[in-house]
Amino acid sequence: MAQFPDREAEIRALAQNIVTGLTESAADFPAPPVSSTDLQALLASLITLSDEQVAAQAAAEQATAVKSAAIHELATAMKAVLRYAEDAVNRDDAKLSALGWGGKAAPTDLQAPGQPRALEAPRQGEGWIFLDWKKPLDGGAVAAYKIERRERPSGDWTLVNMAIETEATLNNQERGKDWEYRIIAQNKAGEGTPSNTVAAVL
Repeated sequence: MAQFPDREAEIRALAQNIVTGLTESAADFPAPPVSSTDLQALLASLITLSDEQVAAQAAAEQATAVKSAAIHELATAMKAVLRYAEDAVNRDDAKLSALGWGGKAAPTDLQAPGQPRALEAPRQGEGWIFLDWKKPLDGGAVAAYKIERRERPSGDWTLVNMAIETEATLNNQERGKDWEYRIIAQNKAGEGTPSNTVAAVL
């Protein structure tokens, strides 16, 4: 059995077919609940409304473009005035406040990152281990992560890899040893507090 369409173009095409069929086959369909004349009027109304919608949408897009251009023009003019005002009063915040403006904030010193969180080793195999962790919640932006390991229980920590993302796969790990891993976030300001540790015998 045929399925009633849900797209406008298909509904309009089916409506036109029904109108044509009711008109040409009046003997087969002598008393439809909606006459072909009324159905044709409804179809014509839909076509008119669709055309109006397309025109309105085009007008709205044009109006949006005009508005965006006006915002850009206004912002450009405002920035020019504010640059002039900053120079005119030597960035005096008290005087600039008369314009609803203020001097540029002094740059803040970069801080070392905070502590990486929730270090885990969800997968490992013969000579390899996959580590993942979460970025610090505080401190400066992280530039890179140092991945360190030591032999438990008290070996020296040594650098084994660097990472940009919060995960890494370490290959060619010496087998048969009780390793312990940790992560340290770093940037130009220095290093943060080491993460928790995870242990593995590969």
